[in-house]
Amino acid sequence: MKTPIPAESVSVSEPASESARPVLELDRLSVRFRMRGGRYVAAVTDATLALAPGECLALVGESGCGKSVLASALLGLLPGNAETAGSARLADGTDLLALDERTLARSIRGRRVALVPQSPAAHLTPVRTIRSHLEETVRELTGAGRRPRAELREAAEAAAERAAFPATHLDRHPHELSGGLAQRAATALALIGDAPLLLADEPTTGLDRDLVHRTVDELRAHTRDAGRALLMITHDLAAAHRIADTVAVMYAGRIVETAPAEAFFGAPGPRHPYARGLLEALPERAFTPIPGAPPELGALPPGCAFAARCPRADSRCRAERPLLTEGVACHHA
Repeated sequence: MKTPIPAESVSVSEPASESARPVLELDRLSVRFRMRGGRYVAAVTDATLALAPGECLALVGESGCGKSVLASALLGLLPGNAETAGSARLADGTDLLALDERTLARSIRGRRVALVPQSPAAHLTPVRTIRSHLEETVRELTGAGRRPRAELREAAEAAAERAAFPATHLDRHPHELSGGLAQRAATALALIGDAPLLLADEPTTGLDRDLVHRTVDELRAHTRDAGRALLMITHDLAAAHRIADTVAVMYAGRIVETAPAEAFFGAPGPRHPYARGLLEALPERAFTPIPGAPPELGALPPGCAFAARCPRADSRCRAERPLLTEGVACHHA
């Protein structure tokens, strides 16, 4: 459990039956890092989201905007200089931010919340084969310790097949895999426990387009068919379009727009200028990059963080930060 960010108040959800609650509900989740000299860097600020059973939410934005920090906060994987505030509740009301490391390790990770990590090679033991990783995970998460070895082997191979990991590579070690194969191995491991909530951090990195389609289709089926929820962090808007029910756009640590995927990618389209810029930068659209670069998280401007790059910015934008209202944080939406 990380040090909490001092706050005057933290909102608390009303009690509700587990079946009536979202699979995951974030209420003003914030993460900041203590730096040398007593300085703080706010990586995530006031993230508020809810994922219903069967829903896939794609969290999109440029690198460094705080997407992966948010996912790490949910599983207690932040470094020691991190401080958190707000809440991140599961369907039974469990606040992930309030749990200690022992509880997270024994009861949450893999069982109730699974992760496809952004850097899969770093999460694989280098001296063990992929088959060994899969068999151990099956044994730990499905209670298969007393099953015959042949059944354990079959379950591991089935998990690999779900993630399009080739059977011919199961007896290889992580360093013998390409980046795309390591990504598929990590996806296979995350799907084994059938956790109600799956966090997928750039799950299509290193994959060709056909495998991207297969991976997101499998993740979508995994979510929809059993009433699970998927939070997919990605910069691949084509993959987000294929899989998402809802899109949330993050910029400089804040969520600046949330919208149904159909409206976001179709009509009427994004309402925030940054979100529109992301779509217009796609090759199949205008292929026009957003000018400039995001601000440093440790030196954010007083107003809208996007103002310096926004063609619609005015004096109000530069002085007053817009609040997220009706799904968008923009004075001109």
